[in-house]
Formats: sequence, C-alpha cells, structure tokens
Amino acid sequence: MKEIECAPRQELAALQSYRLSRQIRRVYEKVPVYREKMEAVGVTPEDIATVGDLHKLPFTTKQDLRDNYPYGMFAVPHERLVRIHASSGTTGKQTVVGYTQKDIDIWAECAARAIVAVGGTKSDFVHVAYGYGLFTGGLGMHYGAEKLGATAIPASAGNSLRQLEMFRDFGSSIVCMTPSYAISLIELMEEKGFKKEDFHLKAGVFGAEPWTDEMRKEIERGLGLKAYDIYGLSEIAGPSVSCECERQAGMHVCEDHFIPEIIDPDTLEPLPPGSQGELVFTCITKEALPLIRYRTRDVAKLVYDKCECGRTLVRMLKPQGRTDDMLIIRGVNVFPSQIESALLSCDSRATNYLIVVDRIHNLDRLEVQIETRDDMLADNIRDIEKYRATIKAAIDSALGIGVDVKLIEPKTLERSMGKAVRVIDKRR
Repeated sequence: MKEIECAPRQELAALQSYRLSRQIRRVYEKVPVYREKMEAVGVTPEDIATVGDLHKLPFTTKQDLRDNYPYGMFAVPHERLVRIHASSGTTGKQTVVGYTQKDIDIWAECAARAIVAVGGTKSDFVHVAYGYGLFTGGLGMHYGAEKLGATAIPASAGNSLRQLEMFRDFGSSIVCMTPSYAISLIELMEEKGFKKEDFHLKAGVFGAEPWTDEMRKEIERGLGLKAYDIYGLSEIAGPSVSCECERQAGMHVCEDHFIPEIIDPDTLEPLPPGSQGELVFTCITKEALPLIRYRTRDVAKLVYDKCECGRTLVRMLKPQGRTDDMLIIRGVNVFPSQIESALLSCDSRATNYLIVVDRIHNLDRLEVQIETRDDMLADNIRDIEKYRATIKAAIDSALGIGVDVKLIEPKTLERSMGKAVRVIDKRR
C-alpha cells in the first residue's frame, strides 16, 4: 500500500474529505442517533465537505454505545453482518461492535500493513498469543497474517509452557501478545531453562494495554527481538488502527480509514499539531459501525512530519495515560505510566507491580507493591532497604508527591494472560 502510506499529505487530505462527506451523509440517513445529534447542534450533511469541517460534528462516546446496546448504532441491517465483537464491559454493559465483510477486509488489510511495518513478509510464522473470541486482538492479527500471506499460528493466550515450546518448535518469527504476558513468559523461560537463542523470533507486536519504553527494553532483552507498539480499540477496529514501523518512532495511523484528532478534554476544542490531549477518531470507511468523532479517552500526541521510513501517515506517540484512569492523589494528577517508567528506570526487571490507592482519615494514600525476585533473597536487609528507598525516591520525584513503596515476596501478584490489572483504587 505504498501509494497510500507514502502519499503526499495533500492527496491524503483529498481522499479523507471525499470519504468523510460520504460517510456523514450515510450515517445521517441510516443511524437515528447521529441524525438527532447533528440536528441538536444545527449541522447537516451539506455542511461537511472537507476534513476541515470535522470540528462541526458532535462527539460520540462509549456511553452512546451503552445507551443504544446492543445494535442501536449500527448502520446496516443484521443480514449484512458477518461478525460481532464486544469489549469486556468491566465498567458497565459491553460495547458491541459489528462488521460487514468489507469491514473485515479493511481490518485485515490494516493488520497486514502493521506486520509489514515491523519487518514481516510472506515467509514469516506469525504467532498470535492475543486472546481469541469477542476480544478483537487474536482474530485481528490472525486475519492480518493471512492477508499478508504469512503463516498464522493461532496460539491464543494461556498454556504458557506450550507457548515457549511452540516458539522453539514451530519457528515462530513474529509474536503478537500483551506486553505483560511477554514479561510472564520471560519469567517462565528463566524458570524452565529456555534461552532466547532457542527461538527464531525477530519481532514482537505488543498492545492492548499501556506499557513503557523501559518495559520495551526488558522484553527485547528477554526474548531477543525488536518490540513494536500497536494500537487499536474494539470500537474502531481492534489492533492495527496504528502501529510502529521499524524506526520505532511513533505509530503510523491508517489515515485512509481513520481520521485522528487531538482535543482538549476540558474545552473539547481541537488542539494544534504537536499538542498533547485526548485522542479522537472518525471512521470514514466502516460500514456496520461508523463511529464519528469517537472520544477514546487516551492521552496522546500526533506527529505529522514525514517518517524516516518514508511513510507520510501521521504518527501517534505512545499514549501517556487516559483521561478516565488518571488518578488524582492529594490534588495531583497521576498516570500509572509515570509510576511504571520511574520504577523501571531503577530496575528494568521490576515488571510485576501493583498500585493501590486508598483514603485513610480523609487523606489519599498511594502504595506501590513490587515483587522481589528469587535472586534478591540472599541480599542483606540493608541492601534491600536501599533498593526500596531508591525506587521510592524515583517515584516521588516523578510524581511530585510522596508514595509508599512495599516490597512483597516473589510470585505474589496474580499473573495475567491478557490485560494486566495494575491499579486498585479502594476509594471508589
């Protein structure tokens, strides 16, 4: 797709404008929710002619999907649907997403682009250890591998020892999984005597949860590959909305299908290029569930200059947290990613941790629980306390507030095969 991924920005904007204007007319006619939203702000399809008119449109939120559960925002009759996916629904009803065959084909194309961007070819064995089922991760990368013509290994998540055996025996060269699961596999490698030299891995595509550059280094060291970030959300298209290229300098957005914006989450006004704010997407080619100005709640930044790889598609930098998982501790805004970055800057192997927030005597208290390792048990008390104090100082400095750091025994925290639970907020 070089003609798209390396197209001049002016040509890409013209394509986006054409597809956007058609999509807005379509949703106005097909989806009552959108028609009502547009009428409420006095906007008609005739008002949307170019990408520059995008700001006139109302936003869509996850609550809209829940209020119209399960199929109230679909733009096609159910006879045209070929697949349903849904989010976990941990904070309410599941958000249900439908796909036509064209939607599936576009999703597979975007996933194939992602695999190519990290160095994948038809000769690769793509080991998919994201979960299959209603979660979009597994099937998304599976179809991408097949679209490329590579060999898909549908391992799914779980049965970790067998995952390592498949790495070794099946010739897996590209792996797709959550970063926290990769860390747990590295732990198991050390426990069972596997070495990265036993594998033929060259690249890994990691997503579905926040992770830091410090964790990237640990994964690359442990698995002997280059670790790339991929971004997606079930409401838009699952993994492959954007993905890093081999330069590892931001994730290229598939802008011919999804228009990204950055807005101020308080004023809801669009921010200029290079600003950090809330990421918003508009689907301009989706048929079944074409979300318009969907607020992702992810805090990110867009970079529009041409990448060294030759792609002109905008790059989104790694999200720095979410507007709805931001913790406010004693009046200070705290993102879990800040804590992880500070922690791993002190010890790149301290990847198993839990953030516990509580309110005691009307005062917010933040505790970071960190697993020690078996190789630390022989250290004397003074060395262990120095280790704890070093980490505490780094986190205190990063956040600007004091936190409690508690060292706990090895393998105390629950391991995750999917998205890791990093925060427990007992105030809620």
